Amino acid sequence: MAEERRLLLRMEQIDKRFPGVHALDHVDFDLYEGEIHVLLGENGAGKSTLMKILSGAVSRDSGRIWIGGREGLVEVSDLTPERTRALGIGMVYQELSLVPYLSVAENIFLGGLPRTRWGAVDWAQTYHRAWQRLQDLGVSIDPRAQVRELSVAEQQLTEIARVLESHPRILVLDEPTSALSDTERTRLFELIRRLRDRGVGIIYISHRLAEIPLIGDRVTVLRDGKRIATLPVTEVDEDRLIQMVVGRKLTEQYPWRNNVRGEALLRVENLSLPGVLRNVSFTLHEGEIVGVFGLMGAGQNELARALCGLEPRYTGRIFIANQLIHLRHPWDAIRQGVGLLPRDRRDGLVPLLPIPPNITLGQLCLGSPFRILNLRQEIQIANTYVERLHIHPPILNRPVFYLSGGNQQKVVLARWLCSNVRLLVLDDPTRGIDVGAKAEVFTLMEELSQRGVGILFVSSEMEELLAMANRILVLRQGQISAEYQRGEATEEDLLRSASYEKSNGGSR
Repeated sequence: MAEERRLLLRMEQIDKRFPGVHALDHVDFDLYEGEIHVLLGENGAGKSTLMKILSGAVSRDSGRIWIGGREGLVEVSDLTPERTRALGIGMVYQELSLVPYLSVAENIFLGGLPRTRWGAVDWAQTYHRAWQRLQDLGVSIDPRAQVRELSVAEQQLTEIARVLESHPRILVLDEPTSALSDTERTRLFELIRRLRDRGVGIIYISHRLAEIPLIGDRVTVLRDGKRIATLPVTEVDEDRLIQMVVGRKLTEQYPWRNNVRGEALLRVENLSLPGVLRNVSFTLHEGEIVGVFGLMGAGQNELARALCGLEPRYTGRIFIANQLIHLRHPWDAIRQGVGLLPRDRRDGLVPLLPIPPNITLGQLCLGSPFRILNLRQEIQIANTYVERLHIHPPILNRPVFYLSGGNQQKVVLARWLCSNVRLLVLDDPTRGIDVGAKAEVFTLMEELSQRGVGILFVSSEMEELLAMANRILVLRQGQISAEYQRGEATEEDLLRSASYEKSNGGSR
């Protein structure tokens, strides 16, 4: 099928080294017109580096690149972001590149706002065209809203709309569905298929193995910077993909759960946030994993933030170990032994600092501001968690900005492990990480629950909630619409409770 189409891209023997890391080891990759080519690999396998080389954001050490034009393939060198855009290459990065204090419309047309005949910005045209682009994605976002006011999912859709505005011939999507609901994901897939039918070549990076047969034509697997295989999607199943990605058979993605529930650790009574949450009440016990599910905007993310001191406007009462707590600042939560792994990992890291201070940051909040830092001890602590969580590469003096998304996630988890938290709030902890790293996160969650740590597990992945949670709370329009005990619910039950005006399943 692919051989009958025109070749849009050929990358040959691409090699790239960073200090202490061979990120890409002579990798070949190609893309045809009207094809969706899935790129798979663990965090740190080299996927994003390969695409950053294509986008001109990173230079290659060696190798050759050809881009398809009207007269066939043309070799290109010295790629820059400006040149790649001129060549018709659009890139949606996993870490978003929007300007938070500009409007949605201004971000979509950044650098090319519609103008009147007199050269002034045509705001009416700007907002109308932005609204049309968002409608193409099947979402209703106010083009006048500031980006910083949007949820992560809405920001992701805005980023996609911005890139599509340039009408690329080659479109690179790096984890485009990581923050999207099932409905938004379905709409995005429909758009991607329409683009493919128009002849656009699409490189699709994802860790969601279930998406591959739904959207892909071919799949290329990278591991440790090397290309393992390129195969038609019809010739591989999920087990074979996992084995190629992680280099071994992954016998169990979810650990066997056999924990004993302890005393009540967290009790929430009538928690409300203006316009978001309404009279939310529940209890979480020591050693218990309570899952929270809801569609976009249902209030699950605000609930997580409120329990960690990030939403001081809340009303209602929060008890930790039967003590009434007023959470008006993150310090209040940290001093009570509450840790947060945020949905957007950038909110939990100091990106230009190396691994050790990022890991020990939670401990610093618990100590005196006048104490002298023990840098040797800090490095020892960091070494322990780098080994335990398999953070790669294990280079302690390198800013965490250069780590892959999954390894950044592990750094945030390590912070709360070394801070001896008793309540851990996980807001979509597996967003944008590979199948091997997900299994490690789930194992870690089980270990913590066995030690008596209570976990509030917010996730958009229903399969994960059903496998890991002792109970699942379903939020709809800021209220708990249903509660399911382990083994009681199916994915259809969760969706029904999250969507319908009157829930047909579950108990309060």
